[in-house]
Amino acid sequence: MKNKSTSALNQKVVLVTGASRGIGASIAMGFAKEGAHVVVNYLKSESLANDVVNGCQTYGSDALAYQADVGDLQACRKMIEHTVQEFGQIDVVVNNAFAPYTFDPDLRKPFWEMSMDSFQSQWSGSFGAMYNTTQAVLPYFRAQGGGSIVSIASNLVHRPAVPYHDYISAKAAMISLTKTLGVELATLGVRVNAVCPGWVYPTDSSRSSKELDRHALQVQTPMGRLATPQDIVGPVLFLASEWSSFMTGQVLYVDGGYTMPNA
Repeated sequence: MKNKSTSALNQKVVLVTGASRGIGASIAMGFAKEGAHVVVNYLKSESLANDVVNGCQTYGSDALAYQADVGDLQACRKMIEHTVQEFGQIDVVVNNAFAPYTFDPDLRKPFWEMSMDSFQSQWSGSFGAMYNTTQAVLPYFRAQGGGSIVSIASNLVHRPAVPYHDYISAKAAMISLTKTLGVELATLGVRVNAVCPGWVYPTDSSRSSKELDRHALQVQTPMGRLATPQDIVGPVLFLASEWSSFMTGQVLYVDGGYTMPNA
């Protein structure tokens, strides 16, 4: 049955990168539930991406899966072009993809043992992907007079409780670009915002984490638990839609109060 939603996102066309699993999959399903049509980007996990598409279609979304390496500008351009050919428009891009990473304090290297390759991998996977999708979609956003970009960063930029130098540096660059793009693109009707989750569990990056580490974070979080992928969906949908029409260059921290400013 087709979705009869009267949501602000109804009939919008949304691209979610890295959407075959985890946070990205939950975000894609969240948009579909609100009546949007969703492009589920993936790199290798075709079967998982198709599962997400099937889930979106249960809400009436004309969802499709699209394989593309978002670290490649030309691949992003082809993906955006395909999206517009299929749906006639594109309204929202969610930059969720990032290079694989394991959040384990015991496995991380101290800075003096790290090579630039570690930084470059995270830079390309997060910031580079955001750069590529933005470059690819902007001609369409400019032609139609608007659009929304939402990028997934990290609360570790604000409070680096564990110094994952390479990962945090890349996410910090995404936040900086969010703000500078927010300034430059505002007059074009394009809004650019970011969501900074806390430690989300379970995901591929956090599934192998130690219970002791998770507990230590929980007791420092005012709401007393870790985030789930579903907790990130609402803030992303809010920033993507006209519900936040007078917001750009903003960063929402979604971590149960862990980075709450001091009074």
